Amino acid sequence: MTPRERFIAALERRPFTGRVPHFELEFFLTMEAFGRVHPSQRAYNQWQQMSEHERELHRRDLADLYVQTVRRFDLSGTIYNVPRGWKDEDIRLSLEHVRRLDGLEHVLALHGDTTYGLPDGSHMMDFIVELAEQPQEMKDKAQQAVDAALVRGRRIKEWGTVDCFFLCSDYCFNDNPFLSPDMFDEFVTPYLTQLVAGYRELGFYVVKHTDGNIMPILDSLVSANPHALHSIDPQGGVDIAEVKRLVGDKVCLIGNVNCAMLQSGTEEEVAASVRYALRHGMPGGGYVFGTSNCVYTGMDLKRYELMLDLWRHEGNY
Repeated sequence: MTPRERFIAALERRPFTGRVPHFELEFFLTMEAFGRVHPSQRAYNQWQQMSEHERELHRRDLADLYVQTVRRFDLSGTIYNVPRGWKDEDIRLSLEHVRRLDGLEHVLALHGDTTYGLPDGSHMMDFIVELAEQPQEMKDKAQQAVDAALVRGRRIKEWGTVDCFFLCSDYCFNDNPFLSPDMFDEFVTPYLTQLVAGYRELGFYVVKHTDGNIMPILDSLVSANPHALHSIDPQGGVDIAEVKRLVGDKVCLIGNVNCAMLQSGTEEEVAASVRYALRHGMPGGGYVFGTSNCVYTGMDLKRYELMLDLWRHEGNY
């Protein structure tokens, strides 16, 4: 099976033999690994000044970087990270380059969430006031955003290159969700459910990402019917063994290797986190190996490679 096929089998909770698929939300260590600037760190003003020929070389460069990344680190895929300034046509052209380089070996995923997530600190109070004082207007905005996303999804389906949407609105702190479960079910769950259903009807796989303590809203997340939940965050007190017991028959689980251990723990703590995730995620299928967030800037590449060495040896059905 190809990495893409193993990932899809896990999303569909189908049994298979061989290695557990490996997926990362994003891989930011491109400078350390390849000596190449990550898409998010490429200057917006440079893109605006480029000729069309330069832009085409840039689109090809990012396609090549993506393929090198997933091959070197045995990934089923990562989200295709789009630099600032790119329009959908730029994304389409770059993804065509990926498919020419890679065929159907690896998953191509894009961001696609429109639901209300954690507001930043400067807008947090305004957001809560709007929910309290203008609830219908906020619901209307949520509906309009879902409708627009699905119109875009139909266009992207015509490209024939994208497999999956990751829905990356974060809902939770490490201790609890930002909204109470009742408020979450009023302002988020109905729109998340529509968004997932719409993407699924178009033929996309759908993964719902949120960090933090998801346990108070776990049933609501699963009721929206995504193919998978990411990142099963141990820093938010989320125990993959418990989540697997509660909902492992309904949804695929992705992640759970503790990023804090990768950042500042001992090698023994990294190994323990890797083995815990594999031991409790793998049984019965429906599991994709990965970190509890992403491979972010500042993480030690050697620690990530240690994590992968353990997975290669112990993450096999």
